Amino acid sequence: MMNLVEQLDPDRLMNEQEAGDFLGISFRTLQAWRVRGGGPRFCKIGRAVRYRRADLVAFAGANIARTTTEADANREGPVDV
Repeated sequence: MMNLVEQLDPDRLMNEQEAGDFLGISFRTLQAWRVRGGGPRFCKIGRAVRYRRADLVAFAGANIARTTTEADANREGPVDV
């Protein structure tokens, strides 16, 4: 089991399932965003896709909005899946 320091490490690499759980979305949504664009940054190690915790936090922070109009204006790419 991972300790709290390891869990909060900004450079910790998460697999698709962990990253989806972190953001509260399905890993299938992350897969669609990788193809279409508009999702968080990721890295590929061989065939494995990994997400840095810091990139997931930054992605979530960049998508904070007060209204749906503001959210739509801030959207960088397709996010409806």
